Amino acid sequence: MRTTDGTPDLFWDDVKENFDLELMGSLPDLHVLDASAEDWQALLDLVARSGWRHEYIEGTTTSALPRAVRILARPLDAECPQLRVWPTEDMLAIFRFYSDEEIDFDVALLELQGQDRLDAFCGFLRSIGHRLGKPVLMCPEGADDCPVLGFDPASGRVVLLPDRVPGTEAEAPERPDTVDE
Repeated sequence: MRTTDGTPDLFWDDVKENFDLELMGSLPDLHVLDASAEDWQALLDLVARSGWRHEYIEGTTTSALPRAVRILARPLDAECPQLRVWPTEDMLAIFRFYSDEEIDFDVALLELQGQDRLDAFCGFLRSIGHRLGKPVLMCPEGADDCPVLGFDPASGRVVLLPDRVPGTEAEAPERPDTVDE
């Protein structure tokens, strides 16, 4: 899944620290911000048309992929549904329908090691980003405000985001050693 000109979006040797389990967590967070129910539906349509194996789960029940409006209209106390998508046989992305304003999903870093796996992952992010016309950002697990890489709609590629190297101060704010009373 390389770009149309045949070159990879990212080179493994340049970004492998962004796929380090200790620095990023085993399930980094991915987001499409400023989303809408229409964006969720566009994502569901992409999944259905792509040929990617997928599974929609509410609680313990697996069912056919419903319309986004129905999923997002569930009661507030209902369990959060998830959509499991395999863009390749051995790469799983899990989308969770927390809000209609943000598309949230994660991937297992163990499945994304090496150039071939990185190329497939970038192709997956490009597919989502192109379909929605929005950035798709990857952040360390639990650090949603510190994206390290993502799909850039302006360039049509997945890019490394500057000043967001895992393990640096940009990853999380410093905590004071003492609390003022």
